[in-house]
Amino acid sequence: MIDEDEERRYTSGLPGPLGLLDMALARLEAGILGLGVLLMAVNTVANVVSRFALGSSIAVSGEINRILIVMITFAGIGYAARHGRHIRMSAIYDAFPVFGRKILMIIIALVTSAAMFFLMYYSIEYITTLYQRGRVLPAMGLPIWWIYLWVPLGFAITGIQYLLTAIKNIREKDVYLSTAMVDGYTDTETEV
Repeated sequence: MIDEDEERRYTSGLPGPLGLLDMALARLEAGILGLGVLLMAVNTVANVVSRFALGSSIAVSGEINRILIVMITFAGIGYAARHGRHIRMSAIYDAFPVFGRKILMIIIALVTSAAMFFLMYYSIEYITTLYQRGRVLPAMGLPIWWIYLWVPLGFAITGIQYLLTAIKNIREKDVYLSTAMVDGYTDTETEV
């Protein structure tokens, strides 16, 4: 879930054009995620009300939710990268001293960025294949390839975010998981 206060507080730690790019991507991600979740909730509630009040579901409701799930998922990977919330397996990473973790984080960020751009390239090829086949959604009549336009956009945003993280780690003294998240653990105990 998007924390609106956190999103308003978010400021890029990068200088000049890189900071502007980072902030623009943060706003784009937040807008896509917020709109997508809101639209999915409205669509689902409308479908449930229609099913119980009118006795039949809205024909396009499932297809709309399918589009929104793809949109939210691929906007969400960029958001997770921006806030350092991806799953990490850090046993070896944590064993390194600070300088070693910094070098490793730069390598991880660059390799992940390259992987995201690689996946973006292949997702564009997949969309091209879907376009050539000419298939359409049965209820809405929209071309299926439209659904997947969010995929390369999400991979591109995530690739840029990891590239910015590598740049941030090269420029700064501390180790950063993302452009705004310093590496570290908080020792807080939760009593159940």
